[in-house]
Amino acid sequence: MKEKIKIFLDSDLLEKYLLGTTNDMESMQVERYIAMYPEVKKTYDELQDNLENYAKLHAIKTPEGLKEKIHARIKSERSGRKQFFRYAIAASIVACMFASASYFFWNQNQNLQQENTIVTNKIKTLEADMRQQLEDVRNQFIVLNNPQTKKYNVRGNKMARDLKAVAYINPVKKLSYINVSKLPELPEDQCYQMWAEVNGEMLNLGIVQEAASKDKLTALPYSDNAVSYITIEPKGGNISPTTNKIVANIAY
Repeated sequence: MKEKIKIFLDSDLLEKYLLGTTNDMESMQVERYIAMYPEVKKTYDELQDNLENYAKLHAIKTPEGLKEKIHARIKSERSGRKQFFRYAIAASIVACMFASASYFFWNQNQNLQQENTIVTNKIKTLEADMRQQLEDVRNQFIVLNNPQTKKYNVRGNKMARDLKAVAYINPVKKLSYINVSKLPELPEDQCYQMWAEVNGEMLNLGIVQEAASKDKLTALPYSDNAVSYITIEPKGGNISPTTNKIVANIAY
């Protein structure tokens, strides 16, 4: 694992990511490494600080005393009122140019800070998603390997005779999952959708997809005496179940 991290840090992906020159695939890899490995996160923070310090160090500021020097030169030129106005206009233009340059780099620094905030928020979101995924994997492992888990074979009714699924219920850990191993084909304008009735409230669990393997589980909300349904709905899903098109139910 340390060798894997070293190879990553020896590459220039972190620097390219900070400069915004990575492609989507590289950005996803960098964000994953930052979220998973503290060494990468530390290096990223250091690079971020260095980039910000570099931007501040090289920000162009109006040279001190520039305006005074220009006015002194104007006063030294005693060639009449027209020449005085010429220098005054020149001084104003130069001052405006330097002021504009200073504002430009200040604005760039502000944008960099905003981008840093966006990156930080993305990392926090990614970390939260990964924690949730790890928690879900842990719960699935418990359900599949705990002897207190009850297994229910689910069959479809006459509207979907070939439907096959297995529900896993663990009343001790209060976890419920389902593996839908087979779904009969439907017309293109229809889909299967799953629902759960918990404490008198009907919850939409989303469109049901046929699982790629027996270990691919979908979480169900756990509640004593809960009931889950699979219905046939219009393509894209429905906001409420079509009760006359219930093809399977799971009571637990």
